[in-house]
Amino acid sequence: MKQKRLLAALCLASSCVAAEELKVEMIDLASGNSAGVVTITTSEYGAVFTPQLKGLSSGLHGFHIHTNPSCESAQKGDKTVLGGAAGGHYDPENTGKHGMPWTNDNHLGDLPTLFVDADGNATQAVLAPRVTLTDLNGRALMIHAGGDNHSDHPAPLGGGGPRVVCGVIK
Repeated sequence: MKQKRLLAALCLASSCVAAEELKVEMIDLASGNSAGVVTITTSEYGAVFTPQLKGLSSGLHGFHIHTNPSCESAQKGDKTVLGGAAGGHYDPENTGKHGMPWTNDNHLGDLPTLFVDADGNATQAVLAPRVTLTDLNGRALMIHAGGDNHSDHPAPLGGGGPRVVCGVIK
């Protein structure tokens, strides 16, 4: 998975501000084929995740930053979990709680829900106000089969279900 990273330093007076863009190739976990790219940029409001994805089922999908930089399958008991090596949702404060992308008492990896159109394309950007690009290096970006209610009730981790598309952030 080749990922491009652009870095431009803008020096104003005595301070420098780094502008950065990350491109993450997203892989369909069932087929191993490319599902497209998510470009991550920074704005004054947080990190912006702009998908250019195809071949997904239409509707809403859970979208998260996962802890480990892997999209490999893993064993959980006697089951194989596609993308399981990515670990759980990124939670550097150890809150142990799923929640809204803009609240401070939950996983930092909880992103806004990803919208996929009737043709299976995801192109609508989402904003993660608490996330910075420095939070992302060495993590995985995951799309789940179903939507996300940003709660642990009635189903854990927003009820998004199985992992279907994944990319390693470098």
